[in-house]
Amino acid sequence: MALINENYTKLPGGYLFSDIARKVSEFKVSHPDANVIRLGIGDVTKPLAPAVISALHKAVDEMSEASSFRGYGPEQGYDFLVNTIVENDYKARGLNIAADEIFVSDGSKSDTGNIGDILGLDNIVAITDPVYPVYVDTNAMAGRAGELLADGKWSKLIYVPCTSENDFIPSLPKEKVDIVYLCYPNNPTGTTLTKDQLKVWVDWAIENKVLILFDGAYEAYITESDVPHSIYEIDGAEQVAIEFRSFSKTAGFTGTRCAYTVVPKSVMGYTKSGEKVSLNKLWNRRHTTKFNGVPYIIQRAAEACYSEEGKAQVKAVVDYYLNNAKIIREGLAAQGLKVYGGVNSPYIWVKTPNGMTSWGFFDYLLNDLNIVGTPGVGFGPSGEGYLRLTAFGTLENTKEAVGRLKKIII
Repeated sequence: MALINENYTKLPGGYLFSDIARKVSEFKVSHPDANVIRLGIGDVTKPLAPAVISALHKAVDEMSEASSFRGYGPEQGYDFLVNTIVENDYKARGLNIAADEIFVSDGSKSDTGNIGDILGLDNIVAITDPVYPVYVDTNAMAGRAGELLADGKWSKLIYVPCTSENDFIPSLPKEKVDIVYLCYPNNPTGTTLTKDQLKVWVDWAIENKVLILFDGAYEAYITESDVPHSIYEIDGAEQVAIEFRSFSKTAGFTGTRCAYTVVPKSVMGYTKSGEKVSLNKLWNRRHTTKFNGVPYIIQRAAEACYSEEGKAQVKAVVDYYLNNAKIIREGLAAQGLKVYGGVNSPYIWVKTPNGMTSWGFFDYLLNDLNIVGTPGVGFGPSGEGYLRLTAFGTLENTKEAVGRLKKIII
């Protein structure tokens, strides 16, 4: 008799974005002529940059010749990509991250979920609320979250509210915490922390031996100078923080799949007896055991993002989406709606009008205006009364959607 991991039975019926996809599919079946504009799931629409495509073609050609064919590569990533990441994303900012602290992977979603493999089940986990669902769900799958309560919270998780009432700036937990997830620029709210605000968290983590899991997947969208692109810009962060980065929303790799995680050798975990253990060593063991590495051709494509032409082309795409974000943000604000984010992020977080629930506003937008958003409550209890829109659509669809949103009666 094969016993199951019963923690899975405690999860809600479906993953948030799968539920949204099902609702949209059902609507399209019953309304086949509707022109549905999707501003819900954070998937990109612009094609890969020409420099990336060129690198892909070249790498594919290499695979056709015995002299340049590649089989299994290093699980941590090829040196050509790892060293390029170190030089451009860290040394260029004056940060001392070593090549053997970089682990190339197929996505930050995977890594933020899998990082729990090397962390004990007795850890007390804190999350900002609302939050990217993967952080919560994977801890629930592992057994760290406890039981799902009637109010939508998990019994063992520590929730740190981020709402308009505190200007989306999380307060330090008052309870004992071992691990905290931070995502900045934030998904879903699109808000950020300044260097001084993030330093408060780093200092607290050092003092209390707390591990920070820092999701920086949207750092390329930062436009303001006092917002850090990496948590390692904060003194001492290399002692307490693991950072996750992705090419998905930066360079359009949502379907191409490439990311990386930084685990400094100075970040320590502890045995129950208090002995220090390098998390870099543990993650390397996990990574090499459960992962065979990102394909060679994909890593060559990622490397091309850092060439001079690649940087310019990728920035142009990021600027395109930021312009969409501005159009959405200003269009909603002009309607009298309360809007947040969209300055350092491709996400716009909007307060639902007339006291609507998140799902109520979602249904209204889908059925009446044929626009797909993401219900804020799907990101956690503090997301109730909000809806997330993304800037990843085309410019034409973004303008059309804003035009439709003008029909909302406040």
